[in-house]
Amino acid sequence: MGIFDFVKDAGKKLWGSDDDDASEVIAKEAGMLGLKDDLDVKVEGDKVVINGKAPSQEVKEKLILAAGNIEGIAKVEENIETDDTADGSTFHTVEKGDTLWAVAKKAYGDGTKYNAIFEANKPMLSDPDKIYPGQVLRIPPLS
Repeated sequence: MGIFDFVKDAGKKLWGSDDDDASEVIAKEAGMLGLKDDLDVKVEGDKVVINGKAPSQEVKEKLILAAGNIEGIAKVEENIETDDTADGSTFHTVEKGDTLWAVAKKAYGDGTKYNAIFEANKPMLSDPDKIYPGQVLRIPPLS
């Protein structure tokens, strides 16, 4: 179980009115990203609570990011089980002026490894040049 912080005013805008059921909208978004497995998603104010099971550590991390990188969400509390024993990724919050090259140089000491970060954040990222301040990215361990 963990609690992850996000920038509340940054992220993808998914709902526009108070009539929208935020829990359903986030669950649908995770499903469209191919990430929804056996999960229960609830929104409590600016916090998303995810309970359930994911098929891998990678999917678990992507679920956390898919829920947290939404405008209006400040925290994600997860209780997601996985049988995967893979090492977890670190998370990086994009700052103004960051590029994937700069993030890779900071994380790995080598900017040419930016593609590892881009691939680790698909399908949330569709273009390596389209990151924004406040967005949280997965930084996977290099194999």
